[in-house]
Amino acid sequence: MECMNNIIIIVPSRLLRLTFFTVYLFIYFLQFAMDSSHQSNYKLSKTEKKFLRKQIKARHTLLRHEGIETVSYATQSLVVANGGLGNGVSRNQLLPVLEKCGLVDALLMPPNKPYSFARYKTTEESKRAYVTLNGKEVVDDLGQKIILYLNFVEKAQWKELRPQALPPGLMVVEEIISSEEEKMLLESVDWTEDTDNQNSQKSLKHRRVKHFGYEFHYENNNVDKDKPLPGGLPDICDSFLEKWLREGYIKHKPDQMTINQYEPGQGIPAHIDTHSAFEDEIVSLSLGSEIVMDFKHPDGTAVPVMLPHRSLLVMTGESRYLWTHGITCRKFDTVQASENHKSGIITSDVGDLTLSKRGLRTSFTFRKVRQTPCNCSYPLVCDSQRKETPPSFPESDKEASRLEQEYVHQVYEEIAGHFSSTRHTPWPHIVEFLKALPSGSIVADIGCGNGKYLGVNKELYMVGCDHSQNLVDICRERQFQAFVCDALAVPVRSGSCDACISIAVIHHFATAERRVAALQEIVRLLRPGGKALIYVWAMEQEYNKQKSKYLKGNRNSQGKKEEMNSDTSVQRSLVEQMPDMGSRDSASSVPRINDSQEGGCNSRQVSNSKLPIHVNRTSFYSQDVLVPWHLKGNPDKGKPVEPFGPIGSQDPSPVFHRYYHVFREGELEALCRTVSDVRILQSYYDQGNWCVILQKA
Repeated sequence: MECMNNIIIIVPSRLLRLTFFTVYLFIYFLQFAMDSSHQSNYKLSKTEKKFLRKQIKARHTLLRHEGIETVSYATQSLVVANGGLGNGVSRNQLLPVLEKCGLVDALLMPPNKPYSFARYKTTEESKRAYVTLNGKEVVDDLGQKIILYLNFVEKAQWKELRPQALPPGLMVVEEIISSEEEKMLLESVDWTEDTDNQNSQKSLKHRRVKHFGYEFHYENNNVDKDKPLPGGLPDICDSFLEKWLREGYIKHKPDQMTINQYEPGQGIPAHIDTHSAFEDEIVSLSLGSEIVMDFKHPDGTAVPVMLPHRSLLVMTGESRYLWTHGITCRKFDTVQASENHKSGIITSDVGDLTLSKRGLRTSFTFRKVRQTPCNCSYPLVCDSQRKETPPSFPESDKEASRLEQEYVHQVYEEIAGHFSSTRHTPWPHIVEFLKALPSGSIVADIGCGNGKYLGVNKELYMVGCDHSQNLVDICRERQFQAFVCDALAVPVRSGSCDACISIAVIHHFATAERRVAALQEIVRLLRPGGKALIYVWAMEQEYNKQKSKYLKGNRNSQGKKEEMNSDTSVQRSLVEQMPDMGSRDSASSVPRINDSQEGGCNSRQVSNSKLPIHVNRTSFYSQDVLVPWHLKGNPDKGKPVEPFGPIGSQDPSPVFHRYYHVFREGELEALCRTVSDVRILQSYYDQGNWCVILQKA
């Protein structure tokens, strides 16, 4: 009980467990109730209770997912949940709202995060914001209403960034043409269907394109050097190209041009322009709207670069041959807030980041078609010099078995130790399935890997099997029961298992028939009424407008941790936990050569063609792919499929390529329906995987 102004207030015991914020607002509501002649035994309304639950949930989410710990007492610093660049809230929107409560000493907005940090000059001002702005609606740049939830923080973990530099050989020239010339070039592009067939025009899923000089063929990511398009490059380009030659921006006059038009929200996947198709220089003129282009080195280093409108991007050497470049599909870019920062690297200075709304952008990309094989200094990523070529899509069961042997079984034998070191955290939904089984159940883990699920529920009798002897040895070292076998022929009596799990296994089978056979073998092991949980990697790595952890892992953090206090510098970015390096459902970074010049999310038909090499932490554009694994440390035995490391490295990291068939939505269920005596109890999406729970009739 508490006495306030001679009024006896009964405080429910459950409120005593709530934080400072809850008590603070509770007293605030009480005072409001007394001032409004409400009853003395004041109870929170449903709206107020809902708000408090939301605020507490926001606090727990920050702690659980971001490691941000709030405090129960007032400080100068606040974390503003839902008030971040990742929510579409820009600095220009949020800062005026915060400044109504006092002088904001610093507003730190981490890139791609749904929260920000505000530090006020005094604690009194932060307390005022705490009470005034909690539950306040703001409108993001898309016009949607967002409710802010504020909590006090004492300090936040940061990393001091190492200075970034543009990729070697990359140059951005601002205002290379005038506004009048920009207008003239844009007006020269006729997007109506061609009647003279002098250029090739296509409407792709994520942009419109026109080709001049030579058509770029997306089915093989190359040009037909013997079939130039009539008319060559448009005459309007000649004066610009001659000027750039004179001024030294380019060394060769291009003979191929691609015009791309991007609506807001459109982009182009990360790719390297085909080595054998074009000479060293790739030159791109940006018109209409600025854009952020992402460059990525095979070692994972990512560099976002601002390309202002009327600027010229020149890629030569390492930036052209080794780094991937692409444009993420989104309607806003995270950019520097400083007006004097027009082009170049977008730093992670969280005190100087905001959002820039994209407009209609048109790019003129110029290339010189190569007439001789490429002899660049990057032979391991050069299609002209690469000794090994990717395997073809299998057209028979024999070819599929051979593909799996070389690009699945042999690979996991080689990487078993490193693979196991990254497989340590059981996935919650799988743990839930295993813990819900009756005590004493006999459970088989088909494709058990290092056995991370074999010890989840001590009340079960679990046995694992895997094709990899080295992974089974690791299971045995951990005192788990496991044996070596083929998932298509498990040496266990039919109907002897109460349940089976198959996690990240069936997507390694190279034909639909073999994937069905793997399912049938699992069902054979089950007793009538027995259940099986199946996980496969999904092609849709972005689902219900949420990116999977696999895509979110496309971040690069480095440097040392520091603390945010009253004297912190804003040249820092939030600490992010590095994701696991590679997996059966995630892979390490290596450029995909010749596989992503066409935007969109449609998988390409790969029958009778080479299997594409997937780029780590990016969306899939083919269902059948080779996914690289960078082997860390010195392998004890075996030779890598293809060694690869940073240029000049004395100890390059070997790279192995693993075959995957990534599943489309509904494909796993359809596959299950081809198996007799089975019904689907549940199907769902779990962080980039399609999942089903089956029951044997």
